[in-house]
Amino acid sequence: MSSFDEREQSFERKYQHDQEFAFKVRSRRNRIAGHWAAALLGKTGADADTYAADVVSAEFGKQGEEHVIEKLVNDLSAKGIDRARVVAELEKAFGQAKSELGAPK
Repeated sequence: MSSFDEREQSFERKYQHDQEFAFKVRSRRNRIAGHWAAALLGKTGADADTYAADVVSAEFGKQGEEHVIEKLVNDLSAKGIDRARVVAELEKAFGQAKSELGAPK
């Protein structure tokens, strides 16, 4: 195998690793945001965990992240939470998720 082939495989492995890590961070972010929303909705224990899992699952739809935002906004609008607040909480949760998963600084 040539050094070019080895380098190419190395880049491919790094890309795959980076994509897997990004997926884990988004999933953790969504779970954190789901627990935040569950608390605002008065859910605790298993109900809060189930709700957070639903938020994580929302990203797997056609709209991805937009679907997560839409779900949270729809669920929290009766509590006076708007889109800007949801997006801010997702950004905060993103930072927390990266930190928890050991993202390089």
